[in-house]
Amino acid sequence: MTPELTTLALAALLQAVQFVLFATPANLELTPKYTSSPRDVPPPRALSRTTARLQRALNNHNEALILFTIAVLVVTLGNQSTQTTQYAAYAYLAARLVYIPAYAFGWAPWRSVIWGIGFVATLTMIVAALI
Repeated sequence: MTPELTTLALAALLQAVQFVLFATPANLELTPKYTSSPRDVPPPRALSRTTARLQRALNNHNEALILFTIAVLVVTLGNQSTQTTQYAAYAYLAARLVYIPAYAFGWAPWRSVIWGIGFVATLTMIVAALI
C-alpha cells in the first residue's frame, strides 16, 4: 500500500472519530428519542456552541475528504507517488487532526490557516502527479 493510501485510510478513521466526537454530545443534548427519530420536526433545542462547531468540523472533513480521495487516487493509479506527494498527504492528515480542536475552540484566524494547509497539501498532490 502506498503511503498516500495509508494516509487516506487514516483520514477515513479520523472521520469516524470525528463522528463520535460530534454524535456523543449531540445525543446527550438532543436526546436519543430525537436523534433516533426520522427528524421530521425541528430539534427540541439548539446544539451547544462546541457541539455545533464539532458538527461543522465533521461536515468540513466530509467535503475535504472528497478532494483528498481524488488526489490519492490520481497519485496512486497514475503511479506518481513521490516524497512530495507523501509529505503532502501527511500534511493533509496533520492539518485535519489539528483542525478539530481549532474549530471546536474557535481558534480564529488559525482555523482557516489550518484548513488552508490541508487544502494546499491536497492540491500539491494533484499537481505533483500531473507534472
